Amino acid sequence: MKNIFVYRVLALFATAVILFSACTKDTANVRLDPQITTSQVLNVKSNEATVLGFIIAAGDGFSERGVCYDKSPAPTTEKSKTVYNGQRSTATFEVKLSGLSYASKYYARAYVINESGPIYGEEVSFTTLPVVATLTTKAATEITGTTATTGGIITVDGGSPITARGVCYGKSHNPDITGTKTSDGTGTGEFTSSLSKLDGLTTYYVRAYATNSAGTKYGDEVSFTTLVSIRNWYVPGNYVSAGYPSPDYADWAPDKSPMVKSTAASPDNVEGYIYMAGASNLWKIASQPNWNGPNYGAGATAGTLDAAGDNITLPAGYYKINVNAGVNPMTYTAIATVWGVIGDATPSGWVGQTDMTYNTNSLVFSLGAHLTGTVATPKYIKFRGTSDWSVNYGAPAGSNSLVAGGDNIAVTIEDDYAITLDLSHPQQYTYSANRWGIIGSATPDGWNSDQNMTWDAVNHVFTATIVLTTGEIKFRANDDWGVNFGGSLTNLTQGGDNIAVGTAGTYVITLNPWTRVATMTKI
Repeated sequence: MKNIFVYRVLALFATAVILFSACTKDTANVRLDPQITTSQVLNVKSNEATVLGFIIAAGDGFSERGVCYDKSPAPTTEKSKTVYNGQRSTATFEVKLSGLSYASKYYARAYVINESGPIYGEEVSFTTLPVVATLTTKAATEITGTTATTGGIITVDGGSPITARGVCYGKSHNPDITGTKTSDGTGTGEFTSSLSKLDGLTTYYVRAYATNSAGTKYGDEVSFTTLVSIRNWYVPGNYVSAGYPSPDYADWAPDKSPMVKSTAASPDNVEGYIYMAGASNLWKIASQPNWNGPNYGAGATAGTLDAAGDNITLPAGYYKINVNAGVNPMTYTAIATVWGVIGDATPSGWVGQTDMTYNTNSLVFSLGAHLTGTVATPKYIKFRGTSDWSVNYGAPAGSNSLVAGGDNIAVTIEDDYAITLDLSHPQQYTYSANRWGIIGSATPDGWNSDQNMTWDAVNHVFTATIVLTTGEIKFRANDDWGVNFGGSLTNLTQGGDNIAVGTAGTYVITLNPWTRVATMTKI
């Protein structure tokens, strides 16, 4: 009996050991299902981004790990992917995706591949950043001495709206927006930039620019050289005070002297009219409103100018001065003129001119004259300064701006005219020819129509004898309110107050439209 018990105990112990050993072996061979997660996106740029993956459970191991990505959801390894080639002993791995499109939304998943195929982590998304714009600079055109036209063409906005565009320009290479620039709107496409206040005979460098959220991008650099700028020159001399009594003028002071100037279309032709009242008049040309020079006097040859030349002498006269600044040495002419009106609308026709009178206070020529012509059969006038017609002016229809040798000026209403010729503004010569009348509640036709005035050649005024009632009047030109005088009779002003008539009766009324002085005498 005793031996049987011992053998049974040993048998049970052996069975328990076998069972325990079996259970211990099975527990050591347990494997979790393979799992991976896409944990984070870092360092997103315009063409790259970094994606982190994390292996939760390796299962029986992987042959490959990495990140797949696409612009559509649920990317797979069959599309774009980047394989991780770093340390495999860690659960976390980092993959940089490159070659991405800017300003684009991407979807990404970390993946691993085992013997069963790819296993994917959850999906994440990110959007790459925009880039600066793509643009070119337009070549400069319409170049003058002080202006030019350029611009740019923005072909690609870089994935972000263009919030500012224009051109940068300056006298040094590679100008940028910290310097001088234009602002020419927003958005893509072509734009034009106008440059102004440039220096003459100067090379400028230009780059178009475009700004979006990614920054400012510049186009290629272009350059241009301005032409000679408009010349504003001065004619100082001992003649100034006598011919220009205004306190704004003074002898031998360039900044208080009459001027001559050129135009953008003809920058080398410096021109203007100068009145010299003295018997012997001395003068020079000053290129600045001071004596800092260069200043020009008579050259060694007649009609030339020299920076070291003596004063130029002229007798009394109203002179047309021209300087050719585009030759060396520079040349000049000073043509004495006598101004008048000529044409078949005048009493002397085209045979002889009717001379005008020059006023040193207003600096204009004036003439009261009876002109003929009708709408059906117009007649014409011109302004002439020399008997040989070498200096004469006409005007386009409907314009009061005179043009050298320009069109005849039509007269379509026969009447007495106050004619004014203004040559005091270099290169901007004008005229007016006005018929004058009286209008107002005190006149026979009230405010409905004008009572015409006639020219008094003896007293050099316009006059009318008219019956007035108590009320108001004004002086009006050409039956229109464009030019009208009111206010004080001794100092009439354009658009001035109505003039009161306190007592009814017959009045002789006179008007000098050039001095703006009138009289009203009850008879």
